[in-house]
Amino acid sequence: MQNGSIAPDDNDYWRRNLVVCVLGSFTTIVAMTLLLPFLSLYVEQLGVTGHAAISEWSGVAYGAAFFTAALTAPLWGRLGDRYGRKLMLIRASLGMAVAMTLLGMAQSVWQLVALRLLAGLLGGYASGSTILVATQTPKARTGWALGMLSSGIMEGNLVGPLIGGTLPPLIGIRGTFMLAGGAIFIALLATVVVLKEVPGTASRPAAAVTSPAISPWRNLPVMAMLITGTLLMLANMSIEPIITLYVAQLVSGQQVTFVAGLVMAAAALGSILSASRLGRLADRVGHWRVIIGCLLVAAVLLIPQAFVTAGWQLVALRFCMGLALGGLLPCIASVIRHSVPEAKVGGHLGMRPVFLGTCLLLAIGAGFNQLCRNAPARSAGDVQGRP
Repeated sequence: MQNGSIAPDDNDYWRRNLVVCVLGSFTTIVAMTLLLPFLSLYVEQLGVTGHAAISEWSGVAYGAAFFTAALTAPLWGRLGDRYGRKLMLIRASLGMAVAMTLLGMAQSVWQLVALRLLAGLLGGYASGSTILVATQTPKARTGWALGMLSSGIMEGNLVGPLIGGTLPPLIGIRGTFMLAGGAIFIALLATVVVLKEVPGTASRPAAAVTSPAISPWRNLPVMAMLITGTLLMLANMSIEPIITLYVAQLVSGQQVTFVAGLVMAAAALGSILSASRLGRLADRVGHWRVIIGCLLVAAVLLIPQAFVTAGWQLVALRFCMGLALGGLLPCIASVIRHSVPEAKVGGHLGMRPVFLGTCLLLAIGAGFNQLCRNAPARSAGDVQGRP
């Protein structure tokens, strides 16, 4: 085996690694998303009163984990390149197990926010798994393997809120957090015992690292994947903030929340069903072709979503859009894997700048809305101040 190459097809390590990474990513994503149905109730239990205050603190607590994750993820990626990705997965699962358990012991809303910040700081199992699978899987199977991992991640996003709506009435909110911490601890044990990182993929000779041709920020395919990843997140999340209001225009009464939940779940379900299949197709026909095709289909499907007249139409269209978008994430990771030396995949790029890029776009949008909000007041002041 040449220096820096990964395991061949007949090596079972990458298959075992894939199983552990899928299960571990699924478990940690479930733990991160299960609080959605009861977060506002937990905030109220911790002493916050008033609808506005509860909503504000719920938003702060939920966003806190993603804030620290975006800030620290590049550091964990660089350390993974240097010391091994398995070590980073152990760190992430151990940190998440501790943080989730402590969340069930919070006594104030400040502690809740602090522990959510800690969860984002110490987490990152799913993104670390993406890097490990991309670098440890034979290149001919990368698309399929990343598709399976992507399915596990999306299943976690789908199952998490369902579990969060079911368990608290049975074992309580605090018990739900502790059970989630225990599940992540099982994923930690599987990572320690079963997962094996093939030697030679965590570091590279100095010449391979210092070559000016490998800078991902000057690599056109990598930059294209960064933009595509940002578009993927925007396409998946664009409708969620307004989904309930939009559905309320299509259905009436108590069906609103039910249909809104179906709409949110439909896209995730479509992606789950298509991710591995589109990844396998990309391995045969090329990742670029699948990416371009998925983007075009998703663009076309967005048009009828603006003109639906019934809830079931929106559910069906979001499901079809999920089918189209399901192949993007594994294909993006595969293109990056082929365009960037493995020693630089985690520390320099991975999927992390997608979050930062989306964060920047949202921040620009918030600033623009603030300017528009203040504009009428300034205009009125100018009129009143005229002689």
